[in-house]
Amino acid sequence: MTSKIKDTFSIIETENRKALITYIVSGDPDFDTTLEVMNTMVEEGADIIELGIPFSDPMAEGISIQKGHERALENGASLEKTFKLLDKFRSVNKITPIVFMGYMNTFESLGAKSFMEKAVSSGLDGILIVDMPPEESTDFSHEAEKNKIDIIRLIAPTTNNDRAKKICSKCTGYVYYISVKGITGAGNMNANEVKEKVSELRSLTNLPIAIGFGIKDSASASSVMDVADGIVAGSVFVDLIGEGKDIIKKVSDKTKELSEVLS
Repeated sequence: MTSKIKDTFSIIETENRKALITYIVSGDPDFDTTLEVMNTMVEEGADIIELGIPFSDPMAEGISIQKGHERALENGASLEKTFKLLDKFRSVNKITPIVFMGYMNTFESLGAKSFMEKAVSSGLDGILIVDMPPEESTDFSHEAEKNKIDIIRLIAPTTNNDRAKKICSKCTGYVYYISVKGITGAGNMNANEVKEKVSELRSLTNLPIAIGFGIKDSASASSVMDVADGIVAGSVFVDLIGEGKDIIKKVSDKTKELSEVLS
């Protein structure tokens, strides 16, 4: 069985376009809305969806996504409930890859073996654990490989080539390149610096490279898409959800905007 994420990037390459990877917080503001948002994103061109697992101290996140985590937690969101959400999504969509993105404490609460068993039964495709470096992820890496679950890892602008090579060697699915020094949603992306760093990464890995942090609209996406295999947009969607009005229409319009520029 091949990786659904790998297959998705292969198809996108043959179509001569870039992948749109969208991020939302699971259970923000509730699970019914999350499910509707996921289905809407797919309808409007999202290729992969990252679901943020609500956590009380999301240290890599800017204020937008922090608020998304808070809203979700206030409504009782959890990892267990997110697996149930994925079950519902898979009842109507068995194709779109889903990645759980979150923090070590949340994932370790189940243990690597139990987590991966649930991942397989629910149809999860990948995980991205923000604060779990390769040296501390032996158990999860072993179970993920055994169960054909991709482990996506982050590369920062400050990561030197030796370290980046090691991280890439422990990564599957795609490499997530952080386009700015800082937290999610930062708006100070320097497209030329991003292009230079991603070009260096190409010599270290054959995996697809997705660029995120700071992608908000068609302009920011198009400024780096020529060196990327995909872009990740998150804060912009969490902001739209946080507005609490006409959520589905706003998400639909923004997804379509980003999808069209990447085609």
